[in-house]
Amino acid sequence: MLFPEAVDDVDPAAVYADMPHNDHRPAVRLNMIVSVDGGTSWNGVSGALGGPADKALFTVLRSLADMVLVASATMRDEHYGPAVLAPEIQDARRKRGQSAVPRIAVVSRACQFDWSAPFFTAATERPIVLTVSSAPEAQRTRAAEVAEVIVAGVDDVDFDHAIAELGARGARSVLAEGGPTLNGQLAKAGLLDELCVTLAPLLASGDAKRIIAGSTLEALAPLQLCSICEDGDYLFLRYRPS
Repeated sequence: MLFPEAVDDVDPAAVYADMPHNDHRPAVRLNMIVSVDGGTSWNGVSGALGGPADKALFTVLRSLADMVLVASATMRDEHYGPAVLAPEIQDARRKRGQSAVPRIAVVSRACQFDWSAPFFTAATERPIVLTVSSAPEAQRTRAAEVAEVIVAGVDDVDFDHAIAELGARGARSVLAEGGPTLNGQLAKAGLLDELCVTLAPLLASGDAKRIIAGSTLEALAPLQLCSICEDGDYLFLRYRPS
């Protein structure tokens, strides 16, 4: 750890155990990786930017969250499967009153998926599909066979409604994993309580989106730096709204 104090050999689980809190809804923690030149992906996927420490942090953040939130495009591009955690981590979650692994909620207006994918068929915690009433009824019906379907909006997902629905299902903390357009919608709705940003020591070039894209805030949103850690030339930054 480099900030707020210099400490050698910190446990990321201890650093990130300081969960964000919101009195009125589940707190939303965003986790993203970005190259030094601002790219969030390489050849269409973010995994290429990560190193061992980043992958370990990914698991730590999932181990702390009640639910994970991801856009359908990211779920497909990154080949998402069910959440997987070590048995001892599952035991620790149960002792905290959480499910053994976090449920994953995927956002899709079209509600079109490969329903035979392991994301649905191998999940030990039933996935959630957040969609809209204008999605084809046949697709919503099919989704309901392998996931819990939440309709949160007509043509576009109302994220205030969506996050409240996750809260109604027991979520106190939600880990958002992108992509950038989903992040932008959360930022626009004022729903981001913490940003965990991994700065990868890489140049990506290309036309990859920024961490938050697709939505324009009415004003610059100030953030407060909470912590900085370093491992293998990667920087792990944590910010909260100031």
